[in-house]
Amino acid sequence: MEMNPIESLRSTSLNTLTEEEEMLRSMVRDFASEQLLPRVEAMDKNAEYDPDILKQLFELGIMGVEIPEKWGGGGGSFFMSALAIEEVSAVDPAVGVLVDVHNTLIVKALLRWGSDELKQRYLPQLATEKIGAYSLSEPSAGSDAFGLKCKAVPDGDDYVLSGQKIFVTNAKEAEIFLVFATVNPANGYKGITAFILESGQPGFTVGKRESKLGIRASSTCEIFFDGCRVPKAQVVGEVGMGYKVAIETLNEGRIGIGAQMLGLARRSLELGIEYAKTREQFKRPIADFQAMQFKIADLATDLEAARLMVYNAARLNEEGRPFVKEAAMAKLMASRVAEKISSEVVEIYGGYGFTTEYPVEKLFRDAKIGKIYEGTSFMQLQTIAKTLLGQDGSGALW
Repeated sequence: MEMNPIESLRSTSLNTLTEEEEMLRSMVRDFASEQLLPRVEAMDKNAEYDPDILKQLFELGIMGVEIPEKWGGGGGSFFMSALAIEEVSAVDPAVGVLVDVHNTLIVKALLRWGSDELKQRYLPQLATEKIGAYSLSEPSAGSDAFGLKCKAVPDGDDYVLSGQKIFVTNAKEAEIFLVFATVNPANGYKGITAFILESGQPGFTVGKRESKLGIRASSTCEIFFDGCRVPKAQVVGEVGMGYKVAIETLNEGRIGIGAQMLGLARRSLELGIEYAKTREQFKRPIADFQAMQFKIADLATDLEAARLMVYNAARLNEEGRPFVKEAAMAKLMASRVAEKISSEVVEIYGGYGFTTEYPVEKLFRDAKIGKIYEGTSFMQLQTIAKTLLGQDGSGALW
């Protein structure tokens, strides 16, 4: 008999981490506070990563959490990837999204869909030295993710790619790209195919880097294909099944973005509480005022709700249970909570919160993207609604 989801949730406490998970979280938290934190301000100002940080991400195994040990990875779980993303994002969400895209989109796509040859060739590189990027969006294909114009025309043992991609996260740093193109436009979304490409190939160009409101150290670029030849062996999955690769990886990636927003929200609230306890007005800390106490209590409650939703979605995923609705809910909630908490904490700081002297304004800027990328909040609501309305008609939510 299948266990009731409520009973399952109670029997496996989301607050309890295994020894291995706790060790990973502690290691990533120490790295973030000791190595990453001193560099955050400069990376945001310069709009680029410190190369030493990227090197350390690989050395510590953060870029290969789920990659099996035989390919140089940590052999960990999806939940552990989410923990790593959360802890990095609690210090710098711009580094958090690099870790997220690399682990939950590129690595997961290869683990599930890559041929043995592609796994053996690319997973060791992704675990130890080379950053991955995910290329789906186009000028005419945003929320309509399958309205792709980028074409892949078969030619002998190759496909020849032509077209443009936009908003490619990690594009400047990446050396391995997962690219979606249409092999047969007449077949609609069933003509979409996923390919693995490497930077530097003839006909493959990384274009301008966008100047962004937040997560400024993270590179977001256009890429162009002009007669770029890709061997047919570089197809990820099957020809015409790229839509399935995209859907499944994005469903998991949304949990990663939920974890990113969770880390951001947690750090914002920690800073707000710390400031409220030390900032004095009317000869007493502002934390002594009931209005401030209630504000903090309200934000902490929102944070806990978001945390439980993100953790629950991650646990369901690693247990092989249905998680699409929960992933959409987790991203929706975590992005809302991150925006709310970071905004409220700016107000807790008052005028100081509006200056770049304190870190809360950066977290506020970084939070906005959570409602936009890897599926806007509207798309999450649509996914949730379709899942609920497509059930057996009983009206049961659990």
